[in-house]
Amino acid sequence: IQQHQEIHVVMGNEACDLDSTVSALALAYFLAQTSQAPKAAFVPVLNIPRADFALRTETTFLLRDRGIPASSLIFRDEIDLGGLHHAGLLSLTLVDHHILPGADAALEEAVVEVLDHRPLERDRGPPCQVTVEPVGSCATLVTERILQGPPGVLDKTTAALLHGTILLDCINLSPAAGKVTPRDVACVSLLEERFPELPARDAVFGALQAAKFDVTGLTTEQMLRKDLKVLSSDEVVIAISGVFEDLETFLLRPGLLQDLEAFCQGRGYTGLVAMTVSFNKHYEPTRKLAVYSQQEPLRSTLCRALEEATTPSLLLQPLPSPWPCVVAYAQGNSVAARKKVLPILRAAL
Repeated sequence: IQQHQEIHVVMGNEACDLDSTVSALALAYFLAQTSQAPKAAFVPVLNIPRADFALRTETTFLLRDRGIPASSLIFRDEIDLGGLHHAGLLSLTLVDHHILPGADAALEEAVVEVLDHRPLERDRGPPCQVTVEPVGSCATLVTERILQGPPGVLDKTTAALLHGTILLDCINLSPAAGKVTPRDVACVSLLEERFPELPARDAVFGALQAAKFDVTGLTTEQMLRKDLKVLSSDEVVIAISGVFEDLETFLLRPGLLQDLEAFCQGRGYTGLVAMTVSFNKHYEPTRKLAVYSQQEPLRSTLCRALEEATTPSLLLQPLPSPWPCVVAYAQGNSVAARKKVLPILRAAL
């Protein structure tokens, strides 16, 4: 700010999963290499505090594997986006999301580009450039963008990050998981063609999936923070956590109710939706979810919205819950991942 340096930030969503992280790193690198605006510094920002990075086990694994030290990354609590914007120095490209959370609403006018793969929930007028395509991984859109650019920009490290991310996001390109599209497959093939030394798909996916589901030693609070999205209305704020453990096991964790209450109270959440997923050897997913709130009206509203949803229908079946303030379900529509459930919850709020 003191040197009036223009900053172009590329930032993923606040769950900061592997797709958000790699999309931000790779696109910022590409823009820095190819931009016509040499006076701007291109900065990828990981949209979590540095203290939370250790919980993103698949991301720490892949970056370490590719020789990228955590010390070279910039986290959300290490850059003053509000101050940069206030000084008129911020341009913001959003990857893997297109709606900033309420707390960041002031940054909306700095957004110059969006690259996302979830359904568009709000339009942005020009001059913002919007690419929203229904592919399995946002990293696919970043890969396409880089491959359309000048030859020679894509290097082995970036290719390996994009390759691993698409494979993890699209469940090893398995059609049974319901996430992959022909464009995801095409990008993985192109990356392998260009860099034949990339490790085999099964090995990459297996290692990343094992790292992602490794919750050994995590407290309940850390498990809920590991893959967290937040929705808010004027009255309430709810957390939606991806939980990497079977729902029945999770609900029987010792002290769970106190932990849920402490987690929500400490962060100002009125309720929490926990979503679990597991895969069989054919890569077919099993999904379950639980709705927690001490406020019965909110709990009922969220449950009703999820039960009655039609776009898509989740085909929920009640599961026994050990707690009156937690409602649990098996999800019959196993291909409806969190990005399909968020709009249902947002509409309910």
